[in-house]
Amino acid sequence: MIEVQDLTKYYGNFAALKGISFTVEKGEVVGFLGPNGAGKTTTMRILTAYMPPSAGKVTVAGYDVVDGSMEVRRVIGYMPETVPLYPDMSVFGYLDFVAELRGVPDRWDRIEDVLDRVGMLERADSLIRNLSKGMRQRVGLAQAIIHDPEVLILDEPTIGLDPRQVLEVRQLVRELGRDHTIIFSTHILSEAEQVCDRVLIIDHGQIVAEGTPQNLRDRLQKGGRLFVRVGRADGDVEALLRKVPTVREVTSAETGFIISADDNVGVRPAIARAVVEAGWDLLELRPLAMTLEDIFLELTASDEDTAEPEPEEE
Repeated sequence: MIEVQDLTKYYGNFAALKGISFTVEKGEVVGFLGPNGAGKTTTMRILTAYMPPSAGKVTVAGYDVVDGSMEVRRVIGYMPETVPLYPDMSVFGYLDFVAELRGVPDRWDRIEDVLDRVGMLERADSLIRNLSKGMRQRVGLAQAIIHDPEVLILDEPTIGLDPRQVLEVRQLVRELGRDHTIIFSTHILSEAEQVCDRVLIIDHGQIVAEGTPQNLRDRLQKGGRLFVRVGRADGDVEALLRKVPTVREVTSAETGFIISADDNVGVRPAIARAVVEAGWDLLELRPLAMTLEDIFLELTASDEDTAEPEPEEE
């Protein structure tokens, strides 16, 4: 549904994107993750035919974003981080305006369906200026899906929402994923883990990892990590654990220690034996899976402070 090949974008001499390539299959929900200035917004602007690439090829639903930009705009629903709303219009009036521009048939019926879907039907007559930030986000999501597009591109769709609204939007995104291809950026890593079929992690204009959260864990954990909790220790537990063969790193946790090892299965008996022989109680010894946040930080932490920011919205 979305194919990106060797995509490059320059702002003057600065390369915001450095030949990235990826695909998004029909019906996939893909999270687009990266620190500020990594290239997320630039990529989304190119995918939506908002701006042309400097080099490379991008197709959406079979249409080239340069040669077929109008066709691309017809099959895409886009929700930018800052939704361009008209504060003096009512919610219904704004969506009626968008639907008319989109050429939506039976648009009043469609508007009611969309408002019901995003939980804003009761506020249809409210002026946008009187809505909370969370409700404005819902209106932004409504305008993105008003024409029932094949592809949805959402930039931080849950920003500004309260916890209950976040859960509702996540559920809505999952439901939309049954009939639409969705790619969205987010800084809430747990959100991507719960909603996405796959994630793309971009840093300094390059894709540094892609795959399901579980696949990324399997690739990056290597030998894996263990959590160890020891009771009644009268010595240096961390120093003891570091001496165990194949242990690469030991870090203190709130109630114990996290161990990175080359072999997280074979090292367990050695850890247990070392603790018991020291005369201490071994209270807990279990595998510890990497979270998506761990993966993100490991892949993007270096030189993050030196990244150049992307151009901001006008």
